[in-house]
Amino acid sequence: MAKARIIIADEDQDYIASLQFKFVTEFFNKIDLEIITDRSYFEELFSRPQSADVLIISDKLYTPQIRLHDIKNIFLMQEDDEDSETSDLYITNIYKYSDLRDIFTKIIGKSRGSLNISDLESIDTQIITVTSAVGGIGKTTIAMGLANSLANDYKKVLFIEASRLQTFQYKLKDKSVIDNHKFYLDLLNPKIDVYKSIKNFIRTENFSYIPAFKASLLTLKIDYSIYEKIAIMAKESHDYDYIIIDTETTFDLYKTKMLNLADKVLIITSDEEYVVSATNNFMNNIDCVNQEKYEFIKNKGNNGEILSLDEIDKIKKIICL
Repeated sequence: MAKARIIIADEDQDYIASLQFKFVTEFFNKIDLEIITDRSYFEELFSRPQSADVLIISDKLYTPQIRLHDIKNIFLMQEDDEDSETSDLYITNIYKYSDLRDIFTKIIGKSRGSLNISDLESIDTQIITVTSAVGGIGKTTIAMGLANSLANDYKKVLFIEASRLQTFQYKLKDKSVIDNHKFYLDLLNPKIDVYKSIKNFIRTENFSYIPAFKASLLTLKIDYSIYEKIAIMAKESHDYDYIIIDTETTFDLYKTKMLNLADKVLIITSDEEYVVSATNNFMNNIDCVNQEKYEFIKNKGNNGEILSLDEIDKIKKIICL
């Protein structure tokens, strides 16, 4: 298979160097990367028919004639920070002075199909477990907000509410549960590939999620370890960049296994005295040898405020290692 052709065109050599370095370090010898900083050369090159998978171009070099070429994805790097959308589906506007990691993520995410990105890299799926020591603190809201924010960055995300009695579906447009008799019989079979069985029922509302079960695990006679099995098999499938697991506040053996499984654990807390006390007690009962694995997220205090979108974006940057 031919290597993906990526062209970066900008007269600002200092700026282009950092983006060039990012592509080289991530996809060394796996792509054909062309850097153009000379306007005359650029105009001469595009005076002839060109084809490319990705063109990243400064707004100072771009002309409408560029669209006459066979270019699958065009990213127009704008110097003005304008939240404007183009009517051309093949052109994506990006503020060139935003965070380099965000720029690179957006380019690669939106170009994933044409770049055959699965052939370029082995996706290392990250499991993010969201938990808390007390209920009613906004844990599920944060977990789903994080999943949505990652999906907006073109990440493939699977959300799992790992609860004995699920309630998250009230936040979704499609509130229906999985109502398939054979599916529940499959989950009771210890030899079954549970992820393969459940994959046909996964839905998407920006991010992907496993719909709620039709009853509690106790009623269905399903062991809580089913969530651990699903997460492990989903990770091994490499179908997702991130798996977000929203856990119960119950502390037991199953909970510790979900924490051990995670690449990152987000502990939702607040300034309220009883929450601080419960969180301290919770931390005294888990293995915190790897301190970088755990992040404390203060959600709401006595004023009842919920995390803003900007704060969700900060959490996203914590986990995007």
